[in-house]
Amino acid sequence: MNSGNLPRPPKLIKMLGPSFILLGLGLGSGEIILWPYLTSKYGMGIIWGALLGITFQFFINMEIERYTLITGESVFVGLEKHLGKFSPIWFIFSTFIPWIWPGIIATSGTILANLLNINYSSIIPVILLFLIGILLTLGPVVYKTQENFQKILITLGVPFIFILTFYLADPTDWQFLFKGLTGQGNGYLFLPAGISLATLLGAFAYSGAGGNLNLAQSFYIKEKGYGMGKYSGRLTSILTGRKEKIELRGKTFNKTLNNFKLFKIWWKKINLEHFSIFWLTGLLTMVFLSLLSFVTIFGKSSEEGINFLFKEASLISLKTIPLVGTLFLVFSSLMLFSTQFSVFDATSRIMSENLIILSPKKFRIGNLRNYYYMFLWFQIFAGIVIFSFGISEPFKLVTIGAILNAFAMFFYTLLILILNNLSFKKPLKPGIIRNSVLFIAFIFYGVFCTITLINIF
Repeated sequence: MNSGNLPRPPKLIKMLGPSFILLGLGLGSGEIILWPYLTSKYGMGIIWGALLGITFQFFINMEIERYTLITGESVFVGLEKHLGKFSPIWFIFSTFIPWIWPGIIATSGTILANLLNINYSSIIPVILLFLIGILLTLGPVVYKTQENFQKILITLGVPFIFILTFYLADPTDWQFLFKGLTGQGNGYLFLPAGISLATLLGAFAYSGAGGNLNLAQSFYIKEKGYGMGKYSGRLTSILTGRKEKIELRGKTFNKTLNNFKLFKIWWKKINLEHFSIFWLTGLLTMVFLSLLSFVTIFGKSSEEGINFLFKEASLISLKTIPLVGTLFLVFSSLMLFSTQFSVFDATSRIMSENLIILSPKKFRIGNLRNYYYMFLWFQIFAGIVIFSFGISEPFKLVTIGAILNAFAMFFYTLLILILNNLSFKKPLKPGIIRNSVLFIAFIFYGVFCTITLINIF
């Protein structure tokens, strides 16, 4: 690997961006659907799982960022060096199969139909799928399209959820929340009787981005210009963007005292960026949406699937004014749409880069954006095929994808742990605390996946 000098980090405010995208990847699945659904059924005693899940993902994501910050290349390139051709094959299939299920956009379409007072049919999410494809195809720089879209939505939607929750929750509700963060439920500890372990596993996986999507953080920090990623080039639109030279293989920095000092500054700043945007904002959003569900419909509704959202919105309208309930559904639909938007971008990036890693002579790096749009539109048409077979129940589709993504996380958590410990020496390699957290996450996902499989079969 070639070497150079580590660029000087900018001010923290100019570094904000990649974590907005990763946060947007989680808003429409665990935050809006799975955790609020579970708390509407079982109360706040299970919300500890959201805290644990997003904390695991914070540490996993930072190890993904560590590798790319130092090397200027994605973790997929690094993993191929150690695993050979098995690595790109695995990541193509473990990305495509879990994320082919269009449950997120189906949920967005269902809410949209409710808002427009029309009967839901699969044609609505199909139209939304085409809209996402057009937006990603026409945005000159794909990363900037993503970042701007998520910043606007999160800046508007998250404060609305916070204010609404503070208005509706009383002191007793907050007590239930704080007890729930330590696993104390109403008559149970940690796990209530009768809870679906498959749904809970999916909620764990979606406490943040989930599945292989966390690995896409490699791409986002490269295109934001973090560390050695500054030299790798950006993915641009095939129609409206100016083609940039993209480097698959990165280069590390010279091991000088000045570069080590700069690395420490970079590492401190990117941890702060990801902690404040992804972990803190993501956790508060999950917790507040779950508390809002608990305050409005716990013990008052037996709705299954995403119908609990409509019941929740109607009760919000009764407790405030009808406009507020409508806005709740509008933001929910938009967040779900933005999540599917980000999912398509992340999965297309992952699969297109791994296709090149699999056979760089046959699939050349200069054609990366062609492969990106090939995978993008292939996923869109795959979603349409699924709808055409009559598989359109949103909650079931979301749960299927979440379970499959939990298994993917179990696998790559150990791989990232091994990669960074083999690739770097002190002071660049992860310390004992970060190594321990990733190993505990690996064991946790493994045990939970095994128990879920046993219960299913």
